Amino acid sequence: SSACGSPRKLLRLRKASSELWVASAGGLLSYRCDGVASRGAGQPRRSRSSDEGASRPPGESSEDDAARADRRRYAELYENPWTVPNLLSMARIGLAPVLGYLIVEEDFNIALGVFALAGITDLLDGFIARNWVNQKSALGSALDPLADKVLISVLYVSLTYANLIPVPLTSMIVVRDIALIAAVFYVRYRTLPPPRTLSRYFNPCYATAQLKPTFISKMNTLVQLILVAASLAAPVFNYVDSVYLQALWCITAFTTATSAYSYYHYGRKTVQVLKNK
Repeated sequence: SSACGSPRKLLRLRKASSELWVASAGGLLSYRCDGVASRGAGQPRRSRSSDEGASRPPGESSEDDAARADRRRYAELYENPWTVPNLLSMARIGLAPVLGYLIVEEDFNIALGVFALAGITDLLDGFIARNWVNQKSALGSALDPLADKVLISVLYVSLTYANLIPVPLTSMIVVRDIALIAAVFYVRYRTLPPPRTLSRYFNPCYATAQLKPTFISKMNTLVQLILVAASLAAPVFNYVDSVYLQALWCITAFTTATSAYSYYHYGRKTVQVLKNK
């Protein structure tokens, strides 16, 4: 039967329905009034694979199609690394050796000012990333805590050299930070689709995972920075032997150990693997 009428009315409605029957090698092919072509009875339907094979240019294989699909998938995971928060995080990393030098030279007044500047960059990059969507990036989720860890490690080593922070506490913090940085590099390797080349591994434009620090880890970073600020100000305001400063050492040791355990316990939940949509 036709889409426009019954077989008996076909001859009478041929002009009105604009239906055209065309003879083909295997039977009848009807062009209905809605513009859709259909085969008559007994006509074999071409498989989808044969259609795809016919449309594929000569000399190309299914492997070429897979390679193109991979390139499209990789392109969807690329992002702009040159955002304002990422630049601020890199500036904070650059301030770390400057602070270390000032502390070793016992220039605590200028060191305290530079540390305040580093703290402002930390506050700004988080504020900008939260309030401007186009400034948020997967790279920033790793670069921001990495900058904090580099800055804190350099500060604690320098302050220990200046006899302002005990060696055991600094050792605990540095070992924890080294373990976390190593874990970040491992996650990068595991989430990078093959081929895993050095150029793709260190390409900041290619995002593969986003890190989500635990709540206790954020609190630990805050406590560590408070201890650094208090230790830097101690020789300036003459309270180096304060019992409150020593109590802060104990609190920092507790939060550092708790934070390390939280990453061990909730390890997989702190990493979100990015996939193409």
